[in-house]
Amino acid sequence: MYLTWAEKNERRIIAMIKEMVEIESPSDDPGAVNQFVDWIATRLAPIAKIRIIKAGPHYGNHLLAEFHLPGKKKTGQVTALGHSDTVWPMGTLKTMPFREADGRLWGPGVLDMKAGVAFFIAAMECLRELDISVPHKVVLQINSEEEIGSHSSRLITEQSAKASKAVLVLEPGTGLTGKLKTARKGVGGYIVKVTGKASHAGVDFEAGANAIVELSRQIEKIAGFTDLSRGLTVNPGVISGGTRSNVVPAEAMVEVDIRIARLRDEMSLAKKFQSLKPFDRRCRLEITGGLNRPPMERSKGIVALYRLAQAEAKKLGITLEESMTGGGSDGNFTAALGIPTLDGLGAVGEGAHAMNESLLTNRIADRTALMAALVVGIQ
Repeated sequence: MYLTWAEKNERRIIAMIKEMVEIESPSDDPGAVNQFVDWIATRLAPIAKIRIIKAGPHYGNHLLAEFHLPGKKKTGQVTALGHSDTVWPMGTLKTMPFREADGRLWGPGVLDMKAGVAFFIAAMECLRELDISVPHKVVLQINSEEEIGSHSSRLITEQSAKASKAVLVLEPGTGLTGKLKTARKGVGGYIVKVTGKASHAGVDFEAGANAIVELSRQIEKIAGFTDLSRGLTVNPGVISGGTRSNVVPAEAMVEVDIRIARLRDEMSLAKKFQSLKPFDRRCRLEITGGLNRPPMERSKGIVALYRLAQAEAKKLGITLEESMTGGGSDGNFTAALGIPTLDGLGAVGEGAHAMNESLLTNRIADRTALMAALVVGIQ
């Protein structure tokens, strides 16, 4: 039923994806993001109650859409999470245009994650046109700054999650089989700044306290915080410091990426960072940062939601598998609240954030049908 509708309307879904991709919406351009959000709002106005939330001058607007769906009695809510922003700068379409070729759709943001949003909209249109009764409210939330940390949308996401019996995340699936994501690592970062003392490297070398040398020693210690047996990684990724080679440097800095699989590791890792002491007592350390997204841990509620998706996919002739990823999404926030969250329900493809970003056209119909089936099947 759902699959037949999706196959019949595949060209309509592709046309919607094309329109979305051709509205460029990089995270750092609020005006561009708002154009995309306004397009979604206009598209959904006849079939949903729309709420636009302004996020201030630095971010685009967020959108909440509560769909008008068949069924008189609605108990509880299901929330679908998407984002409007992409990593691609304005003008990318000139060198990387939307196109359909080799069994795929190509273009900036097509996989991550405009197709996922299009699939969900199509799934709701499917339920309306087939007059399928839905037992709960269904809300689509589209955040404008997921790619850069979700700083202004996190509270909105958590509020939506607390009102929901389940959260469906429209991020792309894992790999070319489209595995769902039942676990994600928590993501964060630290900045370690060293302040030493400048001096002339030739005339007054001993008077200086070399911030770069101090930072080098700290980096070696910081890298040792990694514990692969616990799924915990600490990566010093960006360093800077010094002014000229003939000056003992007074300042140096490192940016560190952290990933944790278990929330209980957050405090112990934070203590390790805060316990760092200078090797050279003439130097001073300044340590800032922490966890930005908590881990999405594979809970009983998540497993139950995944099993439901597996069963519905089997009816569509699809075998679904699960995966764990080191990357974060807005689903990390909802899962950390204990709300059953299923991620990776969006498009099947490869090349997110890369020049070969694309999705498989032969997986459009079954992913759309799966979303429709899940929305109805969640109890």
